[in-house]
Amino acid sequence: MTDLYAEALSTFADLFEEAKASNEIEPGAMTVATADVDGRPSARTVLLKAFDERGFVFYTHLDSRKGRELHANRQAALLLLWRSLRAAGIQVRIDGDAQLVSAAEADAYFASRPRMSQIGAWASMQSQTLGSREEFEERLRNFEARFEGRDVPRPDGWSGIRVVPQRIEFWYGVSFRLHERWCYEADAAGAWSKRLLYP
Repeated sequence: MTDLYAEALSTFADLFEEAKASNEIEPGAMTVATADVDGRPSARTVLLKAFDERGFVFYTHLDSRKGRELHANRQAALLLLWRSLRAAGIQVRIDGDAQLVSAAEADAYFASRPRMSQIGAWASMQSQTLGSREEFEERLRNFEARFEGRDVPRPDGWSGIRVVPQRIEFWYGVSFRLHERWCYEADAAGAWSKRLLYP
């Protein structure tokens, strides 16, 4: 890990701790933007569950829209917005390559989830058409019965996605839109640089 990449991760860690200590409702909420093979973009909010020098991790059904799009086009963009921090909020933008976490990592995280969340991962056919809410509730009951009295295993199609950063931008809000933006970026050889951007 290069000094500049380590600096970027340390900056993120400090800001994330600041956000967790603030009045932000969900500091780990982040937008994940993907694109399909035709370049049509889509975005949704997920929860950041882990980060380290390997990248930033969230969990999902792999046959969801985002899972299918990331399988076809591994480039992803993440955005965290902490609106209440400092004078006018802070944003962190992360662009990179999406990879699956290891089965062991996914198993460990799945085991830490509340039991009903585990059941929900089995019952939900994420992003597929649902005939009625009652249909989903029936599936929940069926899987509750199936796993009664034993641990709920991780479904095969449910895992974690790690976005390995190629670019990290810290956007510090300033009055009158005179923002401060610092960009860390890796070149094709993996060497990181740092530059200040116009607001």
